[in-house]
Amino acid sequence: MKRLFAWGKPRTDEALHARLQTLPAAAELSQQPLSQQQWVVVDVESTGLNLQRDLLLSIGAVAIEGNSIGLAEGFTCTLNRDQQHLGDSVLLHGISPSELAAGLTPAEALLAFMEYLGDRPLLAFHAPFDQQMLARALKEEFNYKLRHPFLDLADLAPMLCPQAGLSKGGLDDWMSFFGLANLQRHNAYADALATAELALILFSRARRQGLDSAYALSDALARWKRRQQQSAW
Repeated sequence: MKRLFAWGKPRTDEALHARLQTLPAAAELSQQPLSQQQWVVVDVESTGLNLQRDLLLSIGAVAIEGNSIGLAEGFTCTLNRDQQHLGDSVLLHGISPSELAAGLTPAEALLAFMEYLGDRPLLAFHAPFDQQMLARALKEEFNYKLRHPFLDLADLAPMLCPQAGLSKGGLDDWMSFFGLANLQRHNAYADALATAELALILFSRARRQGLDSAYALSDALARWKRRQQQSAW
């Protein structure tokens, strides 16, 4: 049974600020072998897709340590939101009114996630959405700038596996291609776990292609995206 981080009652603003000051600086992408690299895979669920207006509902994350997923220490939390302003989005994510009512304040939830994250780089599927939603929320709550590197598996997968013919494939498409299962889609923790499983497969492909570090992957991905943009002109 996985042990998920449990976080206590909301603290005072002063206590939250003190914890904020202890957060480590984000580490740069390393050139150490992927077998030694640590990552955090994150997925967020929100009230919609508008990056300026919609709100975070939940955050789910798991750690990758080398060639394995750290199931013993996952992270999941629901944010306390006024259900009257949420519309039908909570139905898609399967979040009950009681879960919303019992959720952490946005400030406590975000700080808890940042403490779990530490200095590790991040992975996500369609990473710009997760990155910008988290960055905006951290800015609004703490005036904190999220500096952690993100790698987007939605780009990494077609770069490493062009034969799949899924250049615009979603998470479900890639899971189906590799025979992976996720019985709780649109649940932040379940989606983060599925993304982590996909990441391990892609890292194995990357090593066979001579890309054996986070830095090498990021560099190759930047060059691949430039080629994609040039070919579209």
